[in-house]
Parts: sequence; C-alpha cells; structure tokens
Amino acid sequence: MAMAFAMLALHLGRLRDLSVADGQRIIAALERIPAQIEQILADEERIAHVAKILAHSENAFFIGRVRQYPVAREGAQKLKEISYIHAEAYPTSELKHGPLALIEPRLLTVAIVPDDELTERNLAAVQQIRARKGPVVAITHASVEFGDLDVEAIVVPKSEPELDPILLVIPTQLLAYHAALALDHDIDKPRNLAKSVTVE
Repeated sequence: MAMAFAMLALHLGRLRDLSVADGQRIIAALERIPAQIEQILADEERIAHVAKILAHSENAFFIGRVRQYPVAREGAQKLKEISYIHAEAYPTSELKHGPLALIEPRLLTVAIVPDDELTERNLAAVQQIRARKGPVVAITHASVEFGDLDVEAIVVPKSEPELDPILLVIPTQLLAYHAALALDHDIDKPRNLAKSVTVE
C-alpha cells in the first residue's frame, strides 16, 4: 500500500511542480525497494535476537523525528497488538517534555535514526537516553556512527528521503512479530482485536 501511495504522490507531484529529475530519482528508488526489502529480511535472525531483548521489557518507547514519527507510531502499535507489551510512540523532539523522566534500565527505546539532515539531533536524543541507563535499539543506516554509545543497531538500506520510511518500518514489524513469538503468543489471533470496525 505504501508503494501505491508513493506512486500516487509522484503522479500528483508531476501534475503540479515536481521536476522531471526528482520524478526520475524517486522512480529509480522505487525500483530498488524490492531488493532492499530482501536485504532486510536476510537480516531477520539478527532482528529476532534483538526482539528477545525487547520481549523482556514491560514497557517500550518508539521515537522518530519528522518523517520517522509515523514509523515510530506503527512500531509501537504493532508491538502492543501482538506482543501485549505496553509501548508508546513520541516525536523525538518531545522527549524532554516529560517522557525522558521515565527512562530507566527497564524501559527500552526503539529509536529511528536515519542518515538525514536530522541525524545529529537524533544522536543527541539517543545520548540523553543512554545517559539515563535506558537501553536503545536503533533502526538506522550503515553510514550513521554511534561512537561510544552502547546501542543495538538494526541496519537497513538507504533509499531516497521520501521513501526511507518504507524500509525503516519493516524492522519495527519484525521486532513485534519476533517478540510475540518469544513470548509464545498466537500471532494469528491477537486477543481483543476486532476483525472489522463498526460505527454506530
């Protein structure tokens, strides 16, 4: 569905003021997406290992900035739905407005840290979490350097900025899946979820 929406956005952009060069850049990136997804899936064993760490947490934060905030929201939602671990998503910029007070060794944070114009700010947030002994799983690009910050990094291939969320969200879903498996939950029949939404 994300790919279909990307194509729709591209079409609407071309009807307006998206340049030919930008259109070609995005099309080329869309063509690379299937192979890049295969790369992520090839690393599933590593993601499953990290998910076992997550499965021991009673609570989790998912944080992302700007384009990555919806990725964080999707990750928290999936974790709640199938692993029953309490998870909340926050914009990274709002950490200091309350959530940072909750950081401690038993609360794991999944941070979306792509290589983009906001990388330094995202690394500063990770540093703040680690300074408070909060464990961090970073979903990131190979070019991002964490230095001496102790994080569990899940590396995904880099795409164009507009399309990075498509790839960055996949590890969040795999983390939820493998955390639920580690907890021996029935992933195909999540409890308390309606199969259809009705309105009165």
